[in-house]
Amino acid sequence: MELVSPSIEFESEFSVFYLDFAENDVENSGYYRDGISNFAQYVQRLQDEAQGLNLPDGYVPCNHFWLVDGNRNVLGAIRVRHNIDNDFLALEAGHIGYDIAPSYRGKGYGKSMLKFALPKAKMLGITQALVTADEDNIVSRKVIEANGGQFEKVVMGKVFPEPLARYWVACE
Repeated sequence: MELVSPSIEFESEFSVFYLDFAENDVENSGYYRDGISNFAQYVQRLQDEAQGLNLPDGYVPCNHFWLVDGNRNVLGAIRVRHNIDNDFLALEAGHIGYDIAPSYRGKGYGKSMLKFALPKAKMLGITQALVTADEDNIVSRKVIEANGGQFEKVVMGKVFPEPLARYWVACE
């Protein structure tokens, strides 16, 4: 298992990843829909975000990675934002956000994916990463805690008005 940067060589595997969301987690499938309509353009957009190019308002530079296994299956996606210099990121989204494909949940992949992403965050100059989870998402909270996450507090989101558990994780 490893984290890879988005690449057009994973088009068919990404399609399977998206379809898993579309069939089993419709609420979160929209985050990946653009990868189906024009994959090359989608990958370029993610690569541009890592370079801080063509960012929409409110966005910060962000590296995207996909967790792939030895058979090239895309098991998950993780985002490492270079900073949290706006109100939404500083309160709700944090430095790192991630998703595991529905068919691969409950198998420890989230824990591994976050572990692999922490050194990448450190390379970006982040020493302590803010990682959040819905307060009632016990599985995600356990992923963060398994990676050394120190619980700070629960806050009420403003963009997504739900209680969020905030954690700080050392990037090592």
